[in-house]
Amino acid sequence: MSVIVNEYPSCGSCRKAKKWFQNHQMAYTTVHIVEETPTKQRILDLIEKSDLPARRFFNTSGRVYRDLNMKDKINDLSMEEMATYLASDGMLIKRPIVTDGLKVTVGFNEENFEHNWLPK
Repeated sequence: MSVIVNEYPSCGSCRKAKKWFQNHQMAYTTVHIVEETPTKQRILDLIEKSDLPARRFFNTSGRVYRDLNMKDKINDLSMEEMATYLASDGMLIKRPIVTDGLKVTVGFNEENFEHNWLPK
């Protein structure tokens, strides 16, 4: 299983996720989410595979989220519109996004990682 960690290097949750994979001796590849911001279609694919609502992909504590006043806009946006916003700026995306191409997790939660990423 090849795991991709979409990350921002100075993000604490991203560092925890990478450390979790290292501690479990699992290989992963990193993608810098700002330098290689996912396309709208890629974001829609990640949302679909995650089984999470699209709003969970937003970095609600980030400056870009506040600057765009997303708190007041997000409830009125379609999934397509949310994906357009997310594809416009990697700093707007909650991190890390981890995928093996079949499943997707957003953020770091140790229990969630154990359930999704430990070999069965």
